[in-house]
Amino acid sequence: MLASYASDPLKSRGRLYKEIPTSYRNEFERDRDRIIHTNAFRRLQYKTQVFINHEGDHYRNRLTHSLEVSTVARSVASTLNLSNDLAETIALAHDLGHTPFGHAGERALNECMREYNGFSHNAQSLKILTLLEKRYAAYNGVNLTWEVLEGIVKHNGPILGEINEYIAEYNKQNDLELSTYASAEAQIAALADDISYISHDLEDSIGAKIIDFHSLAELKYIDQHVVELKSKFKNISSSCLIYELVRKLIHELITDLLWQTKENLNKEKITNIDEIRNLNYQIVDFTEKTNKNIKETKKFLHERVYKSNKITAISLKCTKIVQGLFKVYMDDINLLPVNWKMLIDSNETYSKARVVADYIAGMTDRFAIQEYNQLCSTSYITCF
Repeated sequence: MLASYASDPLKSRGRLYKEIPTSYRNEFERDRDRIIHTNAFRRLQYKTQVFINHEGDHYRNRLTHSLEVSTVARSVASTLNLSNDLAETIALAHDLGHTPFGHAGERALNECMREYNGFSHNAQSLKILTLLEKRYAAYNGVNLTWEVLEGIVKHNGPILGEINEYIAEYNKQNDLELSTYASAEAQIAALADDISYISHDLEDSIGAKIIDFHSLAELKYIDQHVVELKSKFKNISSSCLIYELVRKLIHELITDLLWQTKENLNKEKITNIDEIRNLNYQIVDFTEKTNKNIKETKKFLHERVYKSNKITAISLKCTKIVQGLFKVYMDDINLLPVNWKMLIDSNETYSKARVVADYIAGMTDRFAIQEYNQLCSTSYITCF
C-alpha cells in the first residue's frame, strides 16, 4: 500500500496530450515502457559511462548503468511505500540526454555551444522525451506524465537562477514547478544514481587496473570493508574481492539512505506529497557521515580515475571527435541527414547550432567515430 505522501499513478497530473488509460498498466508503468521502447534508450548501450564501449565487454555503459540505477531506485521506493514504478521510470530516463564519450563528450559539446547557450544533458533528456523522439502521429516526443517529466528535470533539486533555454520553453506550456523539490521518488532516483556510479566506477577502475586495493586505502570506510573481507575469506581472489566489496558497499549505502529518510519523514510529520515538494531541504538523504564518505569517494574517483593518464588520453581524442564533427556540420549543413536538416529555421546560425548539437548528442560512440573518420580525419580511428 502506498504511503499518503507517495506519487499515486491514479492521482497523476496527467499528460500534456490527453490519452485513454490502459486497463493492464498504471500510468507510470506505461511511461516506463515508453522510455524502454525509445531509440534514445537503446542507443545508451553504445554510450560511454567511464570506459569506451569497445575497451572491454564487461565495463559499464550508459544502458547497464541506467538499469542498475533503476533496480536500486525501485528497491528503495518499495521499502518506503513509495511508487516503485515512478522511481524506476525516472532512473531509466535520467541519462538519456548524455552525449557520446561520457562527460568528456558533454564538456566538448558544451564548449562548442558556448555562444549558443551551452549544452546540458539534463535538458537534453527532456528534449528527447518531449520533442526529438518521433514515435507517434499525434505529437512529438512520447507524451509522458507530469510526474515523470518533473522527476527527470528536477531529480537533483529545484532549478533556481538561470534556467536552461529548452527547460524554460517547455515549462511555459507544462509548468513543472521548477522552484520546488521533486517527488520523493525522483529524489530516490538521484541518490540511486550516486550509489550505483560510485560503487561500479570503483569496480570498473580496478578491473581496468587504473587503481588497486592499495590505493583504496585512502578511503578509510572502504578499506575497513576490504580488511574485513580478507579476514573472513582467507584465500579470496582479487576479482571476487571487488565483487564482495561492491555488494557490501551498495547494501550499506541503501541501508543508510533508508534510515535517514525515515527519520526525516517522521521528523517533518509528512502526510502528503506537497509537503515534500515545499520543504526547504531534500527529504530523501543519507546520514551526515555517509554524505561525507560519498563526497570523499567522488573526489577520489575524480582525481585517481577520471583524471588518470589513461582516461585523460582517451578524453582528448573524444574531445577532438566531438569538436571536429561540430565544425564540419556547421561549415556544411548539407552533411546532416535530410530529416535533421529540415529542423533548421532558415539558415539562421543559432538554429543551425542547436540542431547540430542535438544530432551529435544523440550519436553513439561508434557512430561518432565512424562519422569522424568519414568526414574529418586523415588517419583512420578504429579504437583508442
